[in-house]
Amino acid sequence: MAKERGLISPSDFAQLQKYMEYSTKKVSDVLKLFEDGEMAEYLQGDAIGYEGFQQFLKIYLEVDNVPDHLSQALFQSFQTGYYIEDTVREDVVCLSDVSCYFSLLEGGRPEDKLEFTFKLYDTDRNGILDSSEVDRIIIQMMRMAEYLDWDVSELRPILQEMMKAIDYDGSGSVSLAEWLRAGATTVPLLVLLGLEMTLKDNGQHMWRPKRFPRPVYCNLCESSIGLGKQGLSCNLCKYIVHDQCAMKALPCEVSTYAKSRKDIGVQSHVWVRGGCESGRCDRCQKKIRIYHSLVGLHCVWCHLEIHDDCLPAMGHECDCGLLRDHILPPSSIYPSVLASGQERKTSKISQKTMDDLSLSTSEALRIDPVSNTHPLLVFVNPKSGGKQGERVLWKFQYLLNPRQVFNLLKDGPEPGLRFFRDVPDYRILVCGGDGTVGWILESIDKANLPFVPPVAVLPLGTGNDLARCLRWGGGYEGQNLGKILKDLETSKVVHMDRWSVEVIPQQTEEKSDPVPFQIINNYFSIGVDASIAHRFHIMREKYPEKFNSRMKNKLWYFEFATSESIFSTCKKLEESLTVEICGKPLDLSNQSLEGIAVLNIPSTHGGSNLWGDTKRPHGDIHGINQALGATAKVITDPDILKTCVPDLSDKRLEVVGLEGAIEIGQIYTKLKNAGHRLAKCSEITFHTTKTLPMQIDGEPWMQTPCTIKITHRNQMPMLVGPPPRSSNFFGFLC
Repeated sequence: MAKERGLISPSDFAQLQKYMEYSTKKVSDVLKLFEDGEMAEYLQGDAIGYEGFQQFLKIYLEVDNVPDHLSQALFQSFQTGYYIEDTVREDVVCLSDVSCYFSLLEGGRPEDKLEFTFKLYDTDRNGILDSSEVDRIIIQMMRMAEYLDWDVSELRPILQEMMKAIDYDGSGSVSLAEWLRAGATTVPLLVLLGLEMTLKDNGQHMWRPKRFPRPVYCNLCESSIGLGKQGLSCNLCKYIVHDQCAMKALPCEVSTYAKSRKDIGVQSHVWVRGGCESGRCDRCQKKIRIYHSLVGLHCVWCHLEIHDDCLPAMGHECDCGLLRDHILPPSSIYPSVLASGQERKTSKISQKTMDDLSLSTSEALRIDPVSNTHPLLVFVNPKSGGKQGERVLWKFQYLLNPRQVFNLLKDGPEPGLRFFRDVPDYRILVCGGDGTVGWILESIDKANLPFVPPVAVLPLGTGNDLARCLRWGGGYEGQNLGKILKDLETSKVVHMDRWSVEVIPQQTEEKSDPVPFQIINNYFSIGVDASIAHRFHIMREKYPEKFNSRMKNKLWYFEFATSESIFSTCKKLEESLTVEICGKPLDLSNQSLEGIAVLNIPSTHGGSNLWGDTKRPHGDIHGINQALGATAKVITDPDILKTCVPDLSDKRLEVVGLEGAIEIGQIYTKLKNAGHRLAKCSEITFHTTKTLPMQIDGEPWMQTPCTIKITHRNQMPMLVGPPPRSSNFFGFLC
């Protein structure tokens, strides 16, 4: 008999997930190499030894060296008493089991995963699996569920019921069609496999697994789910059920758009039982005894929570509550055909007609927002900030209309920009790091919008330099999103400069890395800080599990900076480049530099202000930059530079010289105020004579000898958060 497979530790599983985030390979690609490719030599029947397993991991995870402890832990977790020619072999693992497990973990449609795992075990390709082969697939699903912190004891009976439903004739064999049909109707299994629900407005819930920190009650059977137990929660209406109750759940009450003319313009309350997290009635202010049974009602649009007995006293019309300025209620979104008069004979449009129109396109739905509101278009990068991005996506789908919230990993920003194209006075909220913000700004550029909306940032990345400068903080840490949306209402618009970068390489035999961006939003640098960032980037690509928190990232950055200070790889940088500002040479002869930074914002590397603080004269509101006038395109006088204040919208760049890694560390730790202020200018050109490290907005690369031209591109409206309670923030925003 096969021995029970061991389980890898939670830390090992987290490390494995990090590797998979950065990998572009599919299990099916790797499997082909073992079946009839260059890895076939490692195959022993349907098994591979430890060396073959290491090769599988290297190819699939796209890393040169997988840590030994992780390789061994994974290998042992797959080990079983494996029979080859009637001999028990403990030093091999089943390639099908390995492939099945990883295919369940990787991205993709649940239907595709079910089909792949079926065909994986259908070795004779006859379209039939016996019960023992199906059990092997179920074991891999159970293992994955346990690593993902599911309650396996609750999932097991669901899968057992599924197995009974599959084998209709009791023959012990299952066809592909039976397997897919049973899998597609088992809601908890689909959620486990990564089902990405789409908005169909047909009563379908958008389930997600949730472990509850307090006792809650199932909306179907009304029995307790239990403290710390897992159930399923709908992102749209907060309908909560046990895993086993999901298939019998009542339809979702939420409709995200108006399906008839009578529903256009006036929004009604949509009440759902339970979900009263505050425990207090918003009408009578008395307690709702949420810990005793399924009691109370909550409205999915205004988020009011009331007693059942208080419902008759509530009006019919819903004003969307405290977040009304941001919300597009269903009454404001309706099919274009209702507005065009094409269906005057009927007051209600059929679901089939809407499916034919393809609601994902901007042409199918029209938006007519509530007057005097500023609808919010939300873009979320689910991979930013670890699992925070995904949680933020779920929360916004409930707080706002889900049609306002777009997952950037699915279709990018274009569908959202098209959908909101003709909406007046809307705002954009980008949930992600600086790279995600740059992606959205570039997409807005290309979209040629009739109205360019202002953009706010919810920082989910590592550095979050732009978010810091715009007063949205250095990183989201689970704060109340409702409060952040209220802060957004009082935000002000600043027009941020953006700069074009043109890299013209010289003819050399050396090969450069690709230039990451053609636009600067934050900063550009050559030399020591780019060298540190490049080493950081290479190490993170190779060992992503070592860079899974902001604190760890800072420690690694400090280590690379220490190493750079010892070896000084960019010493005497002025001998390897020349600098022109607005066509005039910048004299570096009296400098001993290892780096030059060109700043659009006064924050780099997660909060370092290389330009330094500037004390404004008393009563100076607009700053010295405005006093200099439009004619001062170039400033190099040291005395004037001492009084210059960084400004996001002055169409000028700040140029700073850096003596070395130690100086950068001193600036970062506030032991030194700033680097060497070299110039303020509206255009800058570099000529390099050797290969040097460079970076744009934190993305580094190695560049062979070249000419680099930086010129003003345009300005983008950005939203600045309310002033912090404590003063002494960046002067140009105070």
